Amino acid sequence: MERAREFAVRAHKRIDHRRKYNKQPYDVHLRAVAEHVASVTDDAEMVAAAWLHDTVEDTPATFRDIEEAFGMGVANLVSELTDVSKPGDGNRAVRKAIDRAHLAQASARAKTVKLADLIDNCSDICRHDRRFAKVYVVEVRALLDVLEEGDPELLRRARKEVTKCAKHLGFEADAVPLGGVEELSLPPSGFSQQRVMRLFSEAFTAKDIAEPLRSFDVAADAAEARVALEDAGLVRAGVRSDGTVIGFLLTEELDAGRCGHYAREFAPDQILPADASLSDVVHILTKHHSCYVSFLGGVDGIITRADVQKPVARMWLFGMITMLELSVTERIRGTWPDGSWHEGMSRGRLEKAEALMEERRRRGQSCDLLDCLQLGDKAQLLIRDDALLAEIGFYSRSAAKQVIKELESLRNNLAHGQDIVTHDWPQIARMTRRLESSIVSLTR
Repeated sequence: MERAREFAVRAHKRIDHRRKYNKQPYDVHLRAVAEHVASVTDDAEMVAAAWLHDTVEDTPATFRDIEEAFGMGVANLVSELTDVSKPGDGNRAVRKAIDRAHLAQASARAKTVKLADLIDNCSDICRHDRRFAKVYVVEVRALLDVLEEGDPELLRRARKEVTKCAKHLGFEADAVPLGGVEELSLPPSGFSQQRVMRLFSEAFTAKDIAEPLRSFDVAADAAEARVALEDAGLVRAGVRSDGTVIGFLLTEELDAGRCGHYAREFAPDQILPADASLSDVVHILTKHHSCYVSFLGGVDGIITRADVQKPVARMWLFGMITMLELSVTERIRGTWPDGSWHEGMSRGRLEKAEALMEERRRRGQSCDLLDCLQLGDKAQLLIRDDALLAEIGFYSRSAAKQVIKELESLRNNLAHGQDIVTHDWPQIARMTRRLESSIVSLTR
């Protein structure tokens, strides 16, 4: 339990992960969850999983890292507690339904940890974000229906917390429909833009960045396979039975005997079809060191985080951000057709845009003042109005500002050829989820 605490605190601190509303270090939440679990059980693996429950989703750590550090028991619990929905599955309501079905199949131990997580989150959100809380409480009520196998005391506390929050908000949780929240999505400006966005989201797929998967027969000598893989600089390979890849090998584990003795099964969510979106690739790589690509029914390709550095992936990320900016621009024009949007801008920001407009026109480019605003400036215009803020999918201005900041940072790193994986992986994961959600919203 102590090692799990140290591991989790270090992992979240490394990315400066903080609580959303009060900006406290994230381990404040982890400690609360662990204490709730420890109050009803002395199961060390469950308490360890409580500390680690958000590590795979929010930090660069993977299930393999958890397994190596704490064993398969803790890794399995963390896996049960980690969302399985992918960005391309649909809006928030659709994804939450998928994740709810995943939790329904979880063990009673995992459900107990989830109840502890809901108790702390519900209290925090209800206290700080009234608008989002109305949606979150409904989602929690739906989750509680599939968590009844968890610890009875924590289930009682969770129900009490939900009832208390709903009463504080002045509504019946059952009366509020599930809806999309915290999505960086904008209504479409026209058919052509919808079509372009759909084509773009489908143009870059897993097969574009996958590498061939080297594989060995189950009867092959493991020591020889290890030498071959080390000579090739590979840390993973496939393992075949009757010509079909049935699992994978880790080079470091190979020793005496046959390769089949060291075969590991693919996780259910670790294999993607060749035409899967790059958002789905990133989603899997957030949880696993690698994902595997299926061509014509067989697993023949492998993708690691390093492959996200490839030009194709960088083009995709940059293009997604660019199209999102186009959507923002068109929305501003639709909201303030008379050009009165500039009243919400500071004189300094307007002067910079005017200077850029003059330079572009001098070069013969067709543009107006709005085209010359920075992405952050445009986004700030949209979120200054509470009604419009909610309409584009945000329930707090601070959350929207954080998304804007991350978008600009990612785009700058892409534009300047910076490493976008080693230090920015959590940001990459969050951005692709949000950007894919925007594409889904705009094209449905």
